[in-house]
Amino acid sequence: MPEMILPMIDRLRRVMILRYLVASVGALAVDMGAFLILLAAGMMPALASAFAYGLGIGAHWLLSSRAVFSASVAADRGARNRQKALFVGSALVGLALTTMIVGAGSALGLDSRLAKIVAIGASFVATWLLRKQVVFR
Repeated sequence: MPEMILPMIDRLRRVMILRYLVASVGALAVDMGAFLILLAAGMMPALASAFAYGLGIGAHWLLSSRAVFSASVAADRGARNRQKALFVGSALVGLALTTMIVGAGSALGLDSRLAKIVAIGASFVATWLLRKQVVFR
């Protein structure tokens, strides 16, 4: 039985979008963990959210550049800095998309939690495409 499972796990590890999904979950954990810690420490919620989101972007860069798109990371420092800037830009696109979807959903009377779930999915797809086609091309 283990002889059958190990090759299947190895094949799944090679699927780029699955590695990206794992990196996204890891970055979300950093973001939410930092957010909750900062709130518990008494930081204003908006400031805590912004700071934690920034930490999440940093975590996502580290995870994505090393585990998802490692073959496409620029070797030259200037080009790598350009990739980092594009990466942050893609994160801001995801943030804007999330904000618009949750705002529109709430304005239409949808449960904001449901709107947030839809927004997470849309943001995931948008940032995946931007990062695969633009940032790490």
